[in-house]
Amino acid sequence: MSQSTERPRGVRSLVPARMDRLPWTRFHWMVVFGLGVSWILDGLEIQIIASNGFQKELGMDSAQVGLAGTIYLVGQVVGALVFGRLADKWGRKKLFIITLAIYLVGSAAAGLSPNMEFLFAMRFIAGLGIGGEYAAINSAIDELIPSHYRGRVDIAINGTYWGGAALGSVANLFFLNPDNFAENIGWRLAFFIGPILGLVMIYMRRHIPESPRWLMTHGKEDQAEKTVDEIEAKVEKDTGKKLDPVPQDQAIEVVPLDRVPFKKIASVLIRDYPNRTVVGLTMMITQSFLYNAIFFTYALALQNFYGVENDAVQYFFFPFAIGNLVGPLVLGHLFDTWGRRKMILLTYGLSGIILTVSGFLFQAEVLNATTQTVFWCVAFFFASAGASSAYLTVSELFPLEMRSQVISYFFSIAQICGSVAPLLFGVLIGDGADRGPITIGYVGAGLIMVLGGIIAFVFGVNSERKSLEAVTNPLSLVEGGEKKTVEGERTTKARRG
Repeated sequence: MSQSTERPRGVRSLVPARMDRLPWTRFHWMVVFGLGVSWILDGLEIQIIASNGFQKELGMDSAQVGLAGTIYLVGQVVGALVFGRLADKWGRKKLFIITLAIYLVGSAAAGLSPNMEFLFAMRFIAGLGIGGEYAAINSAIDELIPSHYRGRVDIAINGTYWGGAALGSVANLFFLNPDNFAENIGWRLAFFIGPILGLVMIYMRRHIPESPRWLMTHGKEDQAEKTVDEIEAKVEKDTGKKLDPVPQDQAIEVVPLDRVPFKKIASVLIRDYPNRTVVGLTMMITQSFLYNAIFFTYALALQNFYGVENDAVQYFFFPFAIGNLVGPLVLGHLFDTWGRRKMILLTYGLSGIILTVSGFLFQAEVLNATTQTVFWCVAFFFASAGASSAYLTVSELFPLEMRSQVISYFFSIAQICGSVAPLLFGVLIGDGADRGPITIGYVGAGLIMVLGGIIAFVFGVNSERKSLEAVTNPLSLVEGGEKKTVEGERTTKARRG
């Protein structure tokens, strides 16, 4: 019996165009608050671990406290890789519920730790959940938010990590104060802050729909259309206005794909979009290196070079965290209006230049703890917006069917590369006797950021205010129906089988 050579039949869909033409309404705020909590939780977790309030009770030395943080980061990498692939296979909604639930269990159980080994295990589980969130949430946000607002929303949400970090600092000052709680109780209560927030977010996420774009490319066009119908009904109710119909010439034709083999993913990254791969990796690695280098050693620098007492470090952290939080909120809209490449160059470049200048002033011993913190605040005001745009860039530049996986790969590589920064800068700081080595570190980190901005500007893509499908053709796009992607890069035709 001969095998049929008939091509699978494509489905014409207006789903992407219908989603992108929506005005901003309460539905989109629900998406922002329901999904955006992930980075707040991550920042909160890092600060609680950094406080090492559990060290004495669990009999841990400094190296073991550091290992608890490392295990959490390893869990993030594993979670991103595992759940990133599942988010592309099972859908965004299933994964952003599952990953948040995993985090809740891991973080809450850590507060009940009877010993060091149990704490390590729970930190790994919490990391699994947060790592999965990075992949699933970025995908869902970019696919649900209209193209005109996608940049500012994604950047602002990623920047809320620092809101969580600031909240963690406040929590540490309150829960670790022996006047408020016994020493063996305060740190345990602090671990329950994230799960309490997470329970509220799980309730909100139950009302956030599956990505219609994901449904469209996975053989569920009827469900995708129904989902968009429901979203449009909510929008029309909120605005009191009838939405204009979308012209048929904005439809795309796709053939559903059940799975994307690793070989295909490698082909897209290396052969179809090599420039984009370089841009994504460069942006992710450079920002990870800078942040890990400064964030994990700023307290050590303040103590060893400026004589800041350990219990006073938290007060210097507040403006540092606020600068990181405000940057994406203030600058985010410019990524949609002035443009992605220009703003990436500006934010990466200015943050690198300011850090480099502060390095030379540090070596000249003209700074004190306050002015050093001011330089860090200004540098990371720009760096935070740039770092947040790295996740946006990776999410936009690759096909929908592999978006979550690509985010997970780039995130994991960046985490691994960035993980050497705290150790390296800790060695460069030493006992504070010689400023020369760490000056080289600060200047080097600044120049690395400048280089990252230049590479993104030269090889990046002007994806502002464009549909995701106009930036990158879906793999499921019917052959012969592909649109030319921005910047004239070779389009990707759908290959089935």
